[in-house]
Amino acid sequence: MKELLASLNNDFLLVDGAMGTMFYQKGLPMDIQPELFNLTHPEIVAAIHQEYVDAGADIVTTNTFQANGRHFKYEKLSQIIREAILLAKSANPRFVAFDMGPIGEMMEPVGKLTFNEAYRLFKEQAVLAEKFGCDLIIIETMSDLLEIKAAILAVKENTSLPIFATMTFQQNGRTFIGVDALTAVLTLQGLGVEAVGVNCSCTPKELLPTVKIMTDYAKIPVIVQANAGLPKIERDKSVYTIKVADYVESVIEMVEMGVRVVGGCCGTTPKFIKAIRQSLAEAQPIIKKSKRITAVSSSQKTIILNNRLTLISRGISPVGKSNLENAIRNETYSYILKEALREVDAGGEILDINVSLVDIDESEVMAKIVTFLQKSIVEPLQLDSIEASVLEAGARKYAGRPLFNSVNGTKESMKDIFPIVKKYGGVVIGMTFDEDGIPETAEGRVLIAKKIIQQASEYGIDKEDILIDPLVLPVSTQPSQVQVVIDTLKLLKTELSVLTAAGISNISYGLPNRSLLDRTFLTSCVTAGLDAPIINPLSESLMETVGMIKLFSNQDKNAQQYVKRHQGSKIGNNGLKEESILLKELIVQGREEESVIEVNNLLRKGVPPLLIIKDELIPAMDDAGALFEKEQLFLPQLMQATEAFKKVQDVIQAYMVEQGEIRESKGKIILASVKGDHHDLGKNIVKILIENYGYQVIDLGEDVSTEKIIETAQKEEIKIVGLSALMSASVKNMKQTISDIKKAKIECQFIVGGAVMNEENRKFVGADYYAKDAMDWLKIVEMIDF
Repeated sequence: MKELLASLNNDFLLVDGAMGTMFYQKGLPMDIQPELFNLTHPEIVAAIHQEYVDAGADIVTTNTFQANGRHFKYEKLSQIIREAILLAKSANPRFVAFDMGPIGEMMEPVGKLTFNEAYRLFKEQAVLAEKFGCDLIIIETMSDLLEIKAAILAVKENTSLPIFATMTFQQNGRTFIGVDALTAVLTLQGLGVEAVGVNCSCTPKELLPTVKIMTDYAKIPVIVQANAGLPKIERDKSVYTIKVADYVESVIEMVEMGVRVVGGCCGTTPKFIKAIRQSLAEAQPIIKKSKRITAVSSSQKTIILNNRLTLISRGISPVGKSNLENAIRNETYSYILKEALREVDAGGEILDINVSLVDIDESEVMAKIVTFLQKSIVEPLQLDSIEASVLEAGARKYAGRPLFNSVNGTKESMKDIFPIVKKYGGVVIGMTFDEDGIPETAEGRVLIAKKIIQQASEYGIDKEDILIDPLVLPVSTQPSQVQVVIDTLKLLKTELSVLTAAGISNISYGLPNRSLLDRTFLTSCVTAGLDAPIINPLSESLMETVGMIKLFSNQDKNAQQYVKRHQGSKIGNNGLKEESILLKELIVQGREEESVIEVNNLLRKGVPPLLIIKDELIPAMDDAGALFEKEQLFLPQLMQATEAFKKVQDVIQAYMVEQGEIRESKGKIILASVKGDHHDLGKNIVKILIENYGYQVIDLGEDVSTEKIIETAQKEEIKIVGLSALMSASVKNMKQTISDIKKAKIECQFIVGGAVMNEENRKFVGADYYAKDAMDWLKIVEMIDF
C-alpha cells in the first residue's frame, strides 16, 4: 500500500483500458456473463492483462465488474474472484485493482435494493478481494450516491484496501440519478477514499467540464477513465471511431487541470494506453490547491455556505409540536413529509431532523425518516441529536454530505461525535459550552470554539467543516447575554475566520410578539457575522426580514426572489402562509397518502373519475416530466411522483369497477434486454414509469432470447416491443432480434434505448424509435396508436 500511496501522491498512475471491448475483439461469446471468462477462457483474460501491462499500465483491473452475489452463488463467486486476481497478477503489473461495479439493481427509492442488502453484497466482494491478494479496489460506473456509499463503507469497514471511487456522468454534468460533480467529489472524498473521479459514459473532451469541477474542489487525487465515445456499426461490427490522438489530447488537457490517475473505459484498447503512457512521459504532475469551502449536500444538491446567508429550517423537531410528535411515534411519514415540504417551500435551505423523544428507538427512527425524506426532499439535511449513535444511524443511510448538530466543548462530546463526523465526511456545528457550562463572556465562548476546532483537527476534520454556535439565550431571563452573542459572532470572524450558526427564536422565548424580537435580533446577528441562522421559515414576518437581508447584500441578484415573493402572496391572520394544494401538486411532490386522501375526497364530492384523470393526473405527470427535463426534479423524485400517481390511479380504478365503469389498460408493451446483455437498470425505470401511466408492461428481464420475445408477442398481441442494450456487442444482437420478429410477421413497433444506443444505431438495428431516457419512452408510447 505504501508504494501505491506514494505514487498516487507524487506521480501519475496509469490504469488499463476496456475489458469488454477486448473480449469483443477476441471473438468471445457475448451471451454469457463476462466474469465467467476467468474460468472458461483464462488464457484470453491473462493475455489481455499482459497487453495492457506491456502498453505501460501501472494498474490492471480484474475481470469482476459484475461479480457479486446477485449474479453468482457464493462458491462460484469466490472461484471467479480468486481466478480473476490470479490472472491479473500473472501479467506482473505494479498494482492489481479489484473492479467493483454496481450491483445491477436500483437502490431504494427508485428500485427495491436496500442499503443493507447492497452493503452485504459489496462486503462479500471486498472480503474476497482482500483475501485473494488485490492491492486496491476501484469502485466504478456508479450513478447512485447511496449505492457507492454502501460500497465504500463495506470496503472500509471490512478490509484495509485503498479505494478509488468513480461515478458515471452524462453530458449534462449529472449521473442519470441526478448527482452532480461537485456533490460527488465533496461526498466521496469526505468518506475517506484515496482517489475520486469519473469513468465511462462520455469521451474525454465531453467530460472536461465535469473534470474541471472535480479538480477545482478535490482535496485528493482525481481519476478519469473516459469512453472512446459511443460505438457505431460499420460492416455489421460495433466500432469506436474516436482516434487515439484525439483521445490523448483531451487526456492531457485533464492532466493540465490536475488529474493524476488516468486510464480508459469502453472502446479503449492497449493502443490508447500506450499513447497515454508516451504523453505522460513528457508531463509533470500538477498538485493543485483545492478551493476551500464549507458545504453540505443531498444527493442532488450542494449548498456552499461561504459568503451567503443560509437558512437552516427548524424542520422536523417534536419540541412544542404535538402533531409532529405523534407522527414520529406512529411512523406517520406522510405527515412528516408534509411538514418538511412546507418548510422547504417556505424558504428553508437545510432541513433539521430531530427525533428526540422518550420511549422510542431514536437511532432506528432517525434512519427511517432520513431514508423516507430523501425520496422527495432535494434540500440537504441537518441531523440533530446529542447522541452519537443517532447521528451515525442517520448519516449511514443519508445519500449526501450531512450537517451534524452538534458537538460541544466537553471531552466526552468531542470523543463521541468527532469520529462520526470524520467517518461520514459531514460538517458539524460546535456549541460554545463545556464542562464548566456556558461562559458569560464572548472571550470565554471563543476559547471553547478554539478548543473545538483544535480537537477536530486531531481527528482530521478541517476548520471549514465546522460552524460555531455562540449560543443564544432568552432575553427574558438573560438580558445581558444578548450583547455577548453579538460580540462572540464578531470575535469568531476576526480571530478564527470560522462560519457560524445560531438558533434565532431562542431570543424571544417567554415573551409576546416573538416575531418582532426574532427578526430584529436576526438582523443584528447577521450584521455581526452570522452565516446560518436556524429559523422557522413559516413565519412570514421573519422571512420578510430574510428577504431584505438577501436583497441588500446582493445575494438576491436583480431582486428576483423579492419580486417573486411579493407577487400574489397570501398571508393568513397568524402570520403564516396559508396552504392550499391541488391533487396534481400532491402527486408531483410524491405525497402518496395525501394524494389518496384527496382523490377520495374528490370522488365523494361527485367529481367524475375521468375528469380527475384529465384535470389532475395527466397534468401532474406532464408537470413532473417538465420539471425533470429542466433538472428541477431528479430521478428519485420523479419515481416518487409516479408512485403517488399509481396509488391515485388504483383508487380511481377501484371506484370505476365498483360503479361498473371498468377502465381498460391503455395497451400492452414488451420490455426486454436483448440476448447477451445482462443489464436492466434503465429498462426497470422505464417499466415503472409507463406502468404508472396506465400501460400493461410485460417485462421479460435481461439476456432475453428472440424466441421468447416472439412467443410472448404472439400470445399477448403486442403492439410495442421495447428493447434495451448497454453493451456495444449487444447492438448486433438487437438488430438480429428485430429482424427475426419482423420475419415472424408480428405487427408491432420497436422502441430501443440504452447506453450504447443513439439515432444512428436505431437506424442500423431497424427500430422505429430511439428513446434517450424514461420520459422519452413515455412520450413515444403516448404517440403510438394502440
